[in-house]
Amino acid sequence: MYRRRVPGLSLLTLFISSWTAAPTSTNLVVTTTSAVTGTRGREVTLPCWLSPQQNAEELEVRWYRTNRFDSPVMHYQSKKFKYQEASYVGRVSFGLKDAASGGLNSGDVSLKLLNVTTEDTGDYICLVSSNQGYDRSPVNLFVTASGSPPFLSVAWGEDDKVNVSCESEGWYPQPVLRWSDKKQDVKPQSLVYRNLSSGLFLVHSWLLLSSTSEPYCSVGLSDKEVKEAKVSLGPLCKTLEPESSPGGWVAFALLLVATLVLAALGVMYYRKKVRNAQLGRDQMDGNGLSETDKLLAGEDGRLSEARNHYAVNVKLEDRNNPYLKVAGNKVRDTHPKDLSGKSFPDGDMVTCVTAIKGTSGFSSGKHYWEVSMWRINTEIKQSWWVGVTSAAEIPSNSSTSFPNTSNGFWFLSSSPKRANSFQFSTQPEISIPFHSRPETVGVYLDHDSGELSFYNVEEKTLIGSFTATFKGDIFPLFNPGKGDTSVMEVVHREVQSQTGDEGNCAESVENKTET
Repeated sequence: MYRRRVPGLSLLTLFISSWTAAPTSTNLVVTTTSAVTGTRGREVTLPCWLSPQQNAEELEVRWYRTNRFDSPVMHYQSKKFKYQEASYVGRVSFGLKDAASGGLNSGDVSLKLLNVTTEDTGDYICLVSSNQGYDRSPVNLFVTASGSPPFLSVAWGEDDKVNVSCESEGWYPQPVLRWSDKKQDVKPQSLVYRNLSSGLFLVHSWLLLSSTSEPYCSVGLSDKEVKEAKVSLGPLCKTLEPESSPGGWVAFALLLVATLVLAALGVMYYRKKVRNAQLGRDQMDGNGLSETDKLLAGEDGRLSEARNHYAVNVKLEDRNNPYLKVAGNKVRDTHPKDLSGKSFPDGDMVTCVTAIKGTSGFSSGKHYWEVSMWRINTEIKQSWWVGVTSAAEIPSNSSTSFPNTSNGFWFLSSSPKRANSFQFSTQPEISIPFHSRPETVGVYLDHDSGELSFYNVEEKTLIGSFTATFKGDIFPLFNPGKGDTSVMEVVHREVQSQTGDEGNCAESVENKTET
C-alpha cells in the first residue's frame, strides 16, 4: 500500500508543481496604449509595458506589423537585437512610455520610431515571451503631415469679377479646405485633390468673387490647427494710375504671402494648374471637359492668338559684354576660365552684369516672343531672367541699385532662394511656386493696355502677369544667369503680318522667315 501511495504522491506533487507554474505565464501581461498619433518626420513612441512590473532584460520582445510576424520591426532576444525589417533599420530602439519609466528594467518595452513616414501608419503588435509563456497587445499608429501655408493667386475677370485660387501641398491624410468671404462660408467652383509621389496630398481650389470681396482660405486636418491665407481686394483697382517714373511704375499691387496682406507697389499674377490628366479627379461636364480644362481653355486660346498674330523675332543687342557669350540668338554667361584672370564683379549673385537687351524697342501695340531654356542633351536652365525694360542701356556694374519695377525692369526670374519657385522683380519680392520648369517661356507684351504675361509654352499655362504703365520704348530683356551650362535661346520662327498699329519691333512682322 505504501509503495502504491508514493507514485500517487509524486503524481500529485507534479500536478501541483505544474499548476503553480501557470500563474507565471498568466502574470506575463502585456499592456499597450490602443492608439498613437505621430507627425511625419518626427519621432514617436509606441507604449508597451508589463503588468505587474518585472525586469524584461532576459525576455524576448518582438515588435511586428500585422500579419508580418517573420519580418519584425524590432526583435530583442538574449539581450541582443536580432534582425529588423529593412525599412526600419536604424530607426527603431526601445523607448520610454513616460518620463517616470524605469525602462527595460521595469518592464517598459516601448518602441521608439525615428523619422516617421506616412507608410508607417497602421497596426503594430507588441509580443513579449519567456520559456514560461507569452502575451501580446496591439498599438495603432496614425501618422499626420501638416502641409504648406495656402498659396493664393488672383486674376481679374470680366464684369468686375476676380478669380481667386488657393493651393497647399504636403498634407496627410487628405486635408479640409474651406473658403469664406467676410466671415461667410463660400462654396468653391472647383475643389481638386491630388496624391503626390511622396504619398502626401495637394489640394487646389478656386472661386469667382466680386472685386470688393475679402477671400479667406483655410486648409488643415480635422483635429489639427489649420493654416490660412487671406487678402482684401477692396482697396485694389485695375485702373490705378501710378506716379510717373522711368518706364512707369507697376500700377496694380497684390501681395499674397500666407496670412500677410500688403498693398504696395506690386504685381498681379495667376498660376494655372496642369491638365486634367495630371490632376485626375476633376468632374467632367456633358461636353467631356473638366473644370480644370475649362479654366485652361481661355489661356490656351489666348496663347495661340499671341503666337499666331503678335509673334516677333527679337534680336540680341550684342555690346561685347565680356561677361556674356553671344552667338546669333543664343546667349550664356562667360565661363570663369575665359575671364582672363578676372571674376564676376558681383560674385555669384545674378545682376545686370550678365543682362542683355533685345532690339529694337516697342513703343506701342502687342508683341509676343519665346525663349528656350532647354536643348537636346542638356538640362533645363536653372538660372535666368526674362522680361522687358525701359532702360536705354543696361547698367554695366553691380553698384547700381538692383533692377526692379520701380526703376524700369519688369521680369520673371528663377528664384535665387527657392529651387521650386519663380520670382517677380517687385519690391517686396513675390515668389510663385511651380511643379515643373518650362522648357520654353512665352512673353506677351501689350504696351497700350500695360500688360506683361509669361507662359509655360509646353503646358500652355499662364505663369504670371504684370499690370503696369509703359511709357516710351520698351525693350525685351534677357539674362542667362550664372554657372548654368544650358544656353538661353531667343526662338526665331516664321511670323505673320500683324494688323493695326503694332509699333516698331525687332525683325518686324513683314512675313519674314528666320533660318
